[in-house]
Amino acid sequence: MRSSTKIVLVAVAAGTLGVVAGLLTRGPGPLLRTEPGQRIAQQVLQANAPAAPEGVATAKRGGTLPKFAVAALDGGDIVLPDDFAGRPLLVNVWASWCGPCIHEMPELERYARAQGEDGTRVLGIALDDPAAVRDFLQRVPVSYPLAIDTPGRADAGVRLGNPRGVLPYSVLVSADGRVLKQRIGPFEDGEVDGWAR
Repeated sequence: MRSSTKIVLVAVAAGTLGVVAGLLTRGPGPLLRTEPGQRIAQQVLQANAPAAPEGVATAKRGGTLPKFAVAALDGGDIVLPDDFAGRPLLVNVWASWCGPCIHEMPELERYARAQGEDGTRVLGIALDDPAAVRDFLQRVPVSYPLAIDTPGRADAGVRLGNPRGVLPYSVLVSADGRVLKQRIGPFEDGEVDGWAR
């Protein structure tokens, strides 16, 4: 029995060293592209973040998305999740100055266009200055709806479960308003299709 315990311990140690070596040589990218890696990253961010201000509800995987409003870039308000009830929703929090956000926008645009009338809706929420966002959209246009919010302790990213404000940040919400997935970091080409399934 002792030799089998040693074998298991050696295997666990070797696996741990392999993960650590991979993170040191390639960075967290490959791990962050896995669902377990995203769950771990989300837990680490939440454990080390300041609490949301009193009265600010935040999204949690498996729970109902707390109701909140953001300003639509073209005027008016967008109320989440109410304005998208009945269809799945992918919310992407970004900024015009964020390189990884800019890199993933064509992928989000491709995905949004492929969804048709009954598929998953895409909503972008920029934590940015409206003029900077409008200028950016002249160079990189998208057809999905966009909202704007002021960065801060109770911004849309915090309400969506991103207390540290890491960008880009995406959330997948079911047709009935439940938070299915949360993602830190950008989507690579073709990756959003499998993630949003």
